[in-house]
Amino acid sequence: MKIKQVYKGGKPVLSLEIFPPKENYPLETVFETVDELKKLSPSYISVTYGAGGSTRERTVEIASRIKNEYGIESLAHLTCVRHTRAEVDKILDELAHEGVYNILALRGDLPDDDPEFDIHKQEYRYAYELIQDARSKDDFGIAAAAHPEGHPECKRLNEDLINLKHKVDNGVDFLITQLFFDNRIYYDFIDKALRININCPIIPGIMPVLNARQIKRIIYLCGASIPSKLLNLVDKYEHNPADMEKAGIDYASQQVLDLIESRVPGVHLYTMNKPAQITRIVTNVNLAGHK
Repeated sequence: MKIKQVYKGGKPVLSLEIFPPKENYPLETVFETVDELKKLSPSYISVTYGAGGSTRERTVEIASRIKNEYGIESLAHLTCVRHTRAEVDKILDELAHEGVYNILALRGDLPDDDPEFDIHKQEYRYAYELIQDARSKDDFGIAAAAHPEGHPECKRLNEDLINLKHKVDNGVDFLITQLFFDNRIYYDFIDKALRININCPIIPGIMPVLNARQIKRIIYLCGASIPSKLLNLVDKYEHNPADMEKAGIDYASQQVLDLIESRVPGVHLYTMNKPAQITRIVTNVNLAGHK
């Protein structure tokens, strides 16, 4: 099934993201997480893909088992940076062989540990090129990423929106946003996207803040702005991990509830492979089982 179909039902769609365990951890650890997340009846689960394909085999296997053993539609992340077109074609064939026909097409982060790396010498420079190749196979449902506060490498949000429009025009079915902590940022982004005729579903991506150290890492990695309300919580509970986790769950729950009340197509939760905390959020907003 193409995932785009689930957004035509009129009810808010619950989707979740997990990531493969590191190579020195048993693969089965991630399925302990999936066992718990399945109880929430998500419409699909996305599986991340390490930089440069570092978790490629695990991503394919996990996505396959989610689809074929758990009966949940899977969305396999696929990054193209440092891949050749032949390699991408092989990966797409592997996914299709496993019955996984939905991908999240990403360029991927540029390597910061290789001073000789030159993006201009790569077969893929932009995500839209991957989208074109995946669309040419005609079997895949394709999602892509959107950045409500602008891509970190793009200085102007308007320019980033034009790039996003180009991705969509090349065959994207729906978009999932980078995380944000102020829903007004998402609503403003939707308005701007509609003005340039980006008409596909744009799904808000929400990540709960469960510890104070996490905030610093988020700011470093993606540059998301932190509203004063959330910063105050971090300041208040920085040295009390249990209360910080509870406050983070409550904050994310309020975000999701507001989005649902505003009739978003669905909510994509970045689980960080923490099913207990995600279950509390989904239960708080009564989103479980809304397929």
